[in-house]
Amino acid sequence: METCLVAGGGGFIGSHLCESLLDENFRVICVDNFITGDKSNIKHLSLNKNFLLIEDDIIKRKEYDIAKTNYIFHLASPASPNLKSKKSYINFPLETLLVNSLGTYNLLEVALKSNAKFLYTSTSEVYGDPAISPQTETYFGNVNPNGIRSPYDESKRFGESITMTYFRKFNLDSRIIRIFNTYGPRMQKDDGRVVSNFINQALENRPITIYGDGAQTRSFCFVSDMVEGIKRAMFNEETSGEVINLGNPTEKSILDFAKLIIQLTQSSSELLFEELPQDDPKKRNPDITKAKKILNWEPKIELEKGIVKTIQYYKEL
Repeated sequence: METCLVAGGGGFIGSHLCESLLDENFRVICVDNFITGDKSNIKHLSLNKNFLLIEDDIIKRKEYDIAKTNYIFHLASPASPNLKSKKSYINFPLETLLVNSLGTYNLLEVALKSNAKFLYTSTSEVYGDPAISPQTETYFGNVNPNGIRSPYDESKRFGESITMTYFRKFNLDSRIIRIFNTYGPRMQKDDGRVVSNFINQALENRPITIYGDGAQTRSFCFVSDMVEGIKRAMFNEETSGEVINLGNPTEKSILDFAKLIIQLTQSSSELLFEELPQDDPKKRNPDITKAKKILNWEPKIELEKGIVKTIQYYKEL
């Protein structure tokens, strides 16, 4: 039985990945320090004899049973940019910088010693406030290197750089994916991201907070589609040394998205407009041509169907 190490496996996407890998008969080692993840996400996995939870910080140098590790998925990092969320990377700037730099280095060393395949989850945020849309993997981005979002943006760019350095210098079998906005069950209610914010505000008939005029766009990918893309990126033999966008190429304005949430929740919420945060991107839309070609992957879950599932999840909390 092959073993997968999932750093950040207690998080939103990480927990779904752990679950999917177990379903495919992998042994799974989940490493998480739970500063933004949640143990409830993986509680149902604890009874599986092939699942091991290590509550630890990958910033610390550990070997993590390297003799038995075949694949390393690095998903560990705070990810929410919302100033009002206690779990945003803006409130954990040093931890975010270190987990994507020193943490990535530590996991790359584990991969090197165990001859494991390595996958680094980067982000669409490396494109910053893009001057082109949709964003292709060859676009270098438009990023403020010392702005309020820089602990996330710049550390992810460093994580990409060191991953590619290990690929070139040590011939390590590694690849990078850039994750665009992802949503679905297990998104924490208070994580401060647009999907969770809008749905929970609507369910409670509170004003829905829109930053700026709502003309900025995002593209939303359901979590099961994202997990499938992540697995294909790892297990496909043609992805070593590649950088691949994963996301839904269907673009939607924040204002239209808010109206959709109100409609699907049958809410009486009104719209509340607030000042746009610093460096908030005006466009976010992935070009997934490469993912289609190499991985034979594209999202399958339509937005309304995925949102209905997510609404039901929050209703049941």
